This record gives sequence, structure tokens and C-alpha cells, in this order.
Amino acid sequence: MANMTNLHILFGELLDESTEVTLVQLCRTCAVQPDTIEAMVDQGILEPLRKQGQDLCFPATSIKRIRITLRLQRDLDVNLAGAALALELLERIDELNARLRIMKDGLEP
Repeated sequence: MANMTNLHILFGELLDESTEVTLVQLCRTCAVQPDTIEAMVDQGILEPLRKQGQDLCFPATSIKRIRITLRLQRDLDVNLAGAALALELLERIDELNARLRIMKDGLEP
């Protein structure tokens, strides 16, 4: 019989671009304080979709942006302004790569 002591069960939820998350959910998911999120909003890293009562709602894609920002801060000691610029450049690279793939697909027999 297999050794069951190393068995880990993971649960997750797939989020698409239309999924919204609250400030509380972002803080819990990314293990950050609300003031960290607010600072990222101030720097243009995050953009709230709307306000629901006292809580802000964000696109689920904010989770990825927060994690990248935190990694840039931790690993490269980048400040929030630098992280905002890096995110913008990374997104532009992704857009250009997508356009290049489309162009290549159109040229291949």
C-alpha cells in the first residue's frame, strides 16, 4: 500500500477576467494588508472596478499583478513606481508576442 503521509489535497477555483474580487479577498489571497492594496491603487498597479458599499471590487487579474509586484519588491527591491513600469512593459511584451504568433500563423503553410 502507498505511503499516505505525503498526500496533499489542493482545492482551487479558476478565475476568468470577468470575475470580481473584493479588497478583503485580495488581502486574504495575497497575504497583504489593505494599505498595501491602496498603495498599489495609488501607483496605478491596480484599478478598482467599482465600489460595493464600503468595499472596493477588483478584477481577478489583480491577483497576478499583486503577486508579480510583491516578487519584484522582494527579489529585486523594486519600489511601487518601478513595479508599475515593469508590469506595463511585461504586458506590452505579452501583447507583442501575441501579435507575432498571429502573424506567424498567417504565414505558415
